[in-house]
Amino acid sequence: MATVSERGADTGGLRRTLTFRDLVVYGLLFIAPMAPVGVFGTLDAKSDGAVALVYVVATVAMAFTAYSYAQMVRVAPQAGSVFTYARLGLGEGAGFIAGWMAMLDYLLIPAVAYLFSGIALEALVPDVHRWVWTAIAVVVTTGLNLWGVRAAARVGFLVLAMEIVVLLVFVAAAVVELAASGPQRDWWSPFGGQGDFSTGAVFGAVSVAVLSYLGFDAIASFAEETAGGAGRVARAVLTCLVLAGVLFVLQAYLAALLSPASADELADDPAKQGPAFYDAVDSAVGSWLHDLVAVSKAIGAAFAALAGQAAAGRLVFAMARERRLPGVLAKVDPHSGVPRRAVLLSATVTLVAAVWAARRDDGLDRLVSVVDIGALTAFTLLHASVIGWFWVRRRAAAPHPVRHVLIPVVGMGVTVAVIVEASETAQLIGAVWFAVGLAVLLADLLRARARGGRT
Repeated sequence: MATVSERGADTGGLRRTLTFRDLVVYGLLFIAPMAPVGVFGTLDAKSDGAVALVYVVATVAMAFTAYSYAQMVRVAPQAGSVFTYARLGLGEGAGFIAGWMAMLDYLLIPAVAYLFSGIALEALVPDVHRWVWTAIAVVVTTGLNLWGVRAAARVGFLVLAMEIVVLLVFVAAAVVELAASGPQRDWWSPFGGQGDFSTGAVFGAVSVAVLSYLGFDAIASFAEETAGGAGRVARAVLTCLVLAGVLFVLQAYLAALLSPASADELADDPAKQGPAFYDAVDSAVGSWLHDLVAVSKAIGAAFAALAGQAAAGRLVFAMARERRLPGVLAKVDPHSGVPRRAVLLSATVTLVAAVWAARRDDGLDRLVSVVDIGALTAFTLLHASVIGWFWVRRRAAAPHPVRHVLIPVVGMGVTVAVIVEASETAQLIGAVWFAVGLAVLLADLLRARARGGRT
């Protein structure tokens, strides 16, 4: 397979210090092992009770994107991730647009996570407003990211271990309760639904569930900082997705069996959907587990943002290194090996967005409605890049019709379908951001032609 050479530290690259475990930690931190907690009720209502099946289908759907990442990271093990892949497979212009759209996701997903942390901490300490907690979370995690990628990974590993322990406590408590008192629903219902099974309802819920997985792709952003080659990064991407899928299916299944409200009741009363997971825990186990999960979510959300902020910094760094953003952002700190200026820029944007949202009653809804469009558009261009590199440009010795055409085509179908199902607000903001990116690209092309340069 033809590959693009890896950059070393002496050519503007980053230090290779991350292990396979570090990569999986970053990916799971960004996703958050208990991500279904917040959307369980919504998915349960949408799927007519087949919430565990929703996560099975969503894992398979996102596997196509994970596979395309694994294909391209072997070709170009660089920090730019989808920005680099689209440049190689589709050309410079498409590469810029892919990076531009991914930037919307990488800058705003951490803001949402910081806001989740602020909301949870405000619930525990109501005398301190959520925007203060949100700002503190940004400052602390930014400090860890500036300290160094290995240091942040070590602390992140401890936080991830804490989240896994809390999840295991929930699983154990749920199993004990089910063994003692039995389920509130039929044992098979989280896979088959309550009442008549509806394929349309399941796929409608999948369009929401796939958003829980956003973050595993950030692993590819650390390709230049990974010891052991691109194959290790590819394995980490796929491993992270599989682990997240197993954890999501398990907790969704148990929560559905414990839920005192049926899927129809949740559908009839949308106000019950948000706290549905906690209501299931409260009724079956007790408030102590509710509080434990809430604390875990508060800490875990902040460190999910840490991973997202780190990935955003690497994307900004890579685009600046290729002169698509100001070159001053392509500097690597000689002591920490971190693209300090790029990280600080992403942290500043995230801080402004998170604090702004924290000070508004509707801030969370406004942020959540737009964060996913950027990632899904970038994923679509990623799949196109696989076809462009392997099949159209024939850069591999023997392109494979399944790996290099069928899988990315199916992957594009999934991401486009989710974009179509997104809210009108999200589609509008995504379209505006896309248009601004096109304007920036056009201006860059005009400047290059005026200089007589190459674009």
